[in-house]
Amino acid sequence: MKLPSTKPYLIRSIYEWCIECGYTPLLSVQATPEMNWPEDNIKNEEIIFNVGPSAVHNLVIGNDIITFSARFGGIAKEIIFPTDAVKGIFAREVNQGIAFPEVQLGAEQIKTRTIDETQDKQPKPERTTVRKKGNTNLRIVK
Repeated sequence: MKLPSTKPYLIRSIYEWCIECGYTPLLSVQATPEMNWPEDNIKNEEIIFNVGPSAVHNLVIGNDIITFSARFGGIAKEIIFPTDAVKGIFAREVNQGIAFPEVQLGAEQIKTRTIDETQDKQPKPERTTVRKKGNTNLRIVK
C-alpha cells in the first residue's frame, strides 16, 4: 500500500499558521506553458499566489489538487492545479514557511478555467467548512 504524500498536510498546516498569526500566506507554484495564467505574473517558471482570505474565494487545499477563485486584471478565474505543482508556502511578512522539491508536471495535470459570472455554474460537490479559532478557510471535501 502506497503511503499518501505529506505535502498537502504541510501546506494546510502552514496556511493555518499564517492565518492564525495574521500573516499573508503566499503559494509558490511551478508554472508550465499549458497554464492559462497572466504572463506578467510568471517569473522563472513560477507564479506566486496570495491565498489569503481577502484575496481568494472558495480555497480548497485537497490531497491531490488545490482550487480557488481569484481576479487577475479584473477577470475572475477559477485556478486549479495539482498539489505537486506547489514549490512552497510562505508568510509574506516574516518570509517563513516551507519549500518543497520540484517535480515534473504533465500537461494533463494542470487546468485553469475562466469563470463567466453570468453563466449558471454546475453544482459543486458538497463541502464541509472547518472552523477553528481565527479566520481559517480550510474545507474538507467528501
